[in-house]
Amino acid sequence: MLTHINESGRAKMVDVGEKGETLRIATARGRIKMLPETFDRIMNGGVKKGDVLAVAQVAGVMGAKRTSDLVPMCHPIFLTGVDLTFTPDEAAAAIEIEAVARTVGRTGVEMEALTAVTTAALTIYDMVKAMDRTMVIDEIKLVQKSGGKSGDFVLEAE
Repeated sequence: MLTHINESGRAKMVDVGEKGETLRIATARGRIKMLPETFDRIMNGGVKKGDVLAVAQVAGVMGAKRTSDLVPMCHPIFLTGVDLTFTPDEAAAAIEIEAVARTVGRTGVEMEALTAVTTAALTIYDMVKAMDRTMVIDEIKLVQKSGGKSGDFVLEAE
């Protein structure tokens, strides 16, 4: 049964009013691949617009906070924490982005973690698109979540 569909077959926001508040944590990951020259400039501070990863960090947090404004059936939630890490992969000329979102609430933070990763990747793209329009944002996925009625989830190793 689809929870976001009403009896008339139309979209609805799920009522979470009867759910108990629990600690909920979600981790998402994604990558942005680019030309080696672009990767080197990001890693070595050679981008005129500034520190790309510092800006992407802030953008990711802001994206998580605005998730319910972007995803129609997503509940506005009180985030207790959002953090992002960036792991450079020089061999692949890529940056792996990981976001962890936390709340104590009645609904999960999976969408917030995924939005944080996506917003950070888009910000990296935006800051260096003048030098590299071949960048690819991919592999965005939920890798772990805990809390709530549905319990824990861990993505199987690929």
